[in-house]
Amino acid sequence: MGQQIPDLPFDMQRVDLGGRRLVPGFIDMHAHVTGGGGEAGAHTKVPPVPLSHFARGGVTTVVGLLGTDDITRSTKELVTAIHGLRNEGLNAFGFTGGYHFPPTTLTGSVRGDLAFVECLIGAGELAISDHRSSQPTLDEFLRLAADVHVGGLMTGKAGILHLHLGDGPRGLALVREALDRSEIPPRVFNPTHVNRRKALFEEAIVLARRGCTVDLTAFPVDAGDDAWTAAEGLTRFLASDAPPERITISTDGGGCLPTFDSDGMVTRMGIGSPSAIAETLRQLLEAGEPLARILPAFTVNPARLLRFGKKGRVAVGADADLVVLSTTGLPQDVLIAGQWFVRDSVPVRHGTFEERPS
Repeated sequence: MGQQIPDLPFDMQRVDLGGRRLVPGFIDMHAHVTGGGGEAGAHTKVPPVPLSHFARGGVTTVVGLLGTDDITRSTKELVTAIHGLRNEGLNAFGFTGGYHFPPTTLTGSVRGDLAFVECLIGAGELAISDHRSSQPTLDEFLRLAADVHVGGLMTGKAGILHLHLGDGPRGLALVREALDRSEIPPRVFNPTHVNRRKALFEEAIVLARRGCTVDLTAFPVDAGDDAWTAAEGLTRFLASDAPPERITISTDGGGCLPTFDSDGMVTRMGIGSPSAIAETLRQLLEAGEPLARILPAFTVNPARLLRFGKKGRVAVGADADLVVLSTTGLPQDVLIAGQWFVRDSVPVRHGTFEERPS
């Protein structure tokens, strides 16, 4: 017989999941909550991501950031968007800065932003190995990493430097040099998009062995591309000798996914989907990967890196951010802070200005 649920001194709803699997809510540590883009002109700025797009993809916690455009989009705008999502019920945080050095901030410094702005927990996405970056020197890179590390120590926040990796030939050389020539802990350096080139992915595995957590992006990959999908990347990472707790998956939701020609001009662009995490999990389950083996990359690994002590797990005392998986492996029901946001694969809560389905 199943365990009896005792009577409790408050209103309680009992839900029979019918044998479906219950997992922690997904933590998306890289999303453009203000919208991304702008590389091909002002008309190519992507609009902000609506609340239900995150919830429908099983994302219960999001970390917002700025990308290429950290001029017309600001840290002020990012913080406002984060609070807007919080007001609508989503767990939301952010990274101060953007692609460029010196970083755009709210208070005038990275340490000040972490100390005085509660929702800001790290810095990024600083661009390296990319023609759109500000080409930071090693000294500039170390200065920024030191600031975010100390800011994290002062506040108990993540204190990580989230790094956009382009497809340039230097790859992760700047991170390796920083580790070799400084005392900054490896956990501070957090490269993302590491599956965009297969050789870059191999570099990332080496960094993970040294103590860095690396992040796969769930972007589309065409047949013949010199890249791994997030599903392929996770499978390969877990088959290596790198620590399994040093890998995460994010969506780049709301971000522009441009293709450039040899002159650096945009030839094609897409938009990152907040549902890409859920689709990656579905692909892995369909391929026969055990849920217990792959789930940490979506849940407990980012929670550990971001120092979200009550997220990423299903346990007494943990936050009530939960996802019920359908038989296909996609989110069917989503609970955020104890409130239903998705039921039977249909969003039941929407953002303030979202169009509701008729």
